[in-house]
Amino acid sequence: MTGASFDPSQKALSLLAEFKKFAFKGNVIDLAVGVIIGAAFGKIIDSLVKHLLMPLISLLAPGEKGYLGWKAVVNGVEIPYGLFLGEVLNFLIVALALFLFIVKFLGWLMKSKQEEKKLPPPLTKDQELLIEIRDLLKKA
Repeated sequence: MTGASFDPSQKALSLLAEFKKFAFKGNVIDLAVGVIIGAAFGKIIDSLVKHLLMPLISLLAPGEKGYLGWKAVVNGVEIPYGLFLGEVLNFLIVALALFLFIVKFLGWLMKSKQEEKKLPPPLTKDQELLIEIRDLLKKA
């Protein structure tokens, strides 16, 4: 291996160019935005469950600390099942929201776009005139 064939600065520039090509593709940026929005959405749902829904549910079976106080004691070990129920409810709401958005809303959008594609585009003035001329020639 000669010194000319292994140039570290060329390798570094090549690696940098490849990284820029990868990192600034539209898909990577879209994915990053999706992850950030997903994390924010998760925090909103988490807050909804912890601060609104679970306190309302704890009114049905009140404890000292609401659902946070729901615990079972087995052989002297506390098992905080109220926290688990809160997390399960959190998951179910996130799953429902994703289902409604991805399956129902995006499915409806895709269906309406496919229906738009099936409809022929409106005729131009030239096309309308040619059809009129064709129809007149057929009658003659």
